[in-house]
Amino acid sequence: MFVLCVLLYLVRPDTFQVLNGLEFFRQFSPLHLLWLIWVIDMVLQVVPIRNKVPLGSQKLFANRFRPIREKINYVALRQYIVTTAKAAYKVFLLWCGLIAGIGALYYSGVLDRANLFMISVLFYVCDLICVLIWCPFRLIMKNRCCTTCRIFNWDHLMMFSPLIFLDGFFTRSLVFLAAVAWLVWELCVMMYPERFWEHSNAALLCSECTDKLCTQYCRKLLN
Repeated sequence: MFVLCVLLYLVRPDTFQVLNGLEFFRQFSPLHLLWLIWVIDMVLQVVPIRNKVPLGSQKLFANRFRPIREKINYVALRQYIVTTAKAAYKVFLLWCGLIAGIGALYYSGVLDRANLFMISVLFYVCDLICVLIWCPFRLIMKNRCCTTCRIFNWDHLMMFSPLIFLDGFFTRSLVFLAAVAWLVWELCVMMYPERFWEHSNAALLCSECTDKLCTQYCRKLLN
């Protein structure tokens, strides 16, 4: 997708007119397909689905919660939630600084609308790299793997944050849905913290994991 967008940027720059205002409804472009993929991805984050979606993204829902046999230590659970929340918002502040820098470049004329979109597509690639190869946020979050990650469903909000400076339907709709997915996640962390901790949700244990995306971390733990 990134290569396709780069080719469109170089060969068909007019394709990016869809980012402007209501041009989304006036012409069709390959970017509509990418928009649809992203929208479906975000809808799957706010709808409980049993299969096909990684547990790390769906652990906020009751159908993925498997209580441990022992009594839950709520004091330890609270400490876990507080600690991970502090780490999460360190990431949030760092990301806000990055986006503020991108915004400054946009308003100073160094970057244009298409550039901001390409940065979001690059972040999309980086998100996959974080899952499949190495995630720099683990240095702050200290999480074992993606399945236990406190900020797993922050991905789209972070990915589309460069688009907050644009006013077209294409960009505003993505930012809005990303914010909804983030808000649902954060509310569930506050309301159902036991679903996010491996010592209260047995489904998050390595021995119970069925996800294929982040197994490189588990293999290191087992070796």
